[in-house]
Amino acid sequence: MKRISILAAAFSFFAFGIAGTGHAAEVIEGNWKTASGETAEIGKCGGAFCVTLKTGKHAGRQIGKLSPKGGDYTGEITDPEADKTYSGSGSVSGNSLKMKGCVMKILCKSQTWTRL
Repeated sequence: MKRISILAAAFSFFAFGIAGTGHAAEVIEGNWKTASGETAEIGKCGGAFCVTLKTGKHAGRQIGKLSPKGGDYTGEITDPEADKTYSGSGSVSGNSLKMKGCVMKILCKSQTWTRL
């Protein structure tokens, strides 16, 4: 009887362990409230993650493309108001996403977005 209980427990652990390690979403994926109050959606596009505005004056416009690099993300970010593209990066900490755009890696501006 003990052997059956142990086998059942081991099977349950194994089955749930495999289900739990499935294809989890990347930390950066989801909907984010930008510093200007708009909603941006970040989702997979090829081997990278595209940033698309969902609300506001520029709704539907892709404003960034970031690739995973270690625990962070790097790529390009566009300021839709100025229509200028910068080298960009993002790092997620809990429900916050720190976005940074730089010109020549010297002049940088950062924003913190909040997960919705």
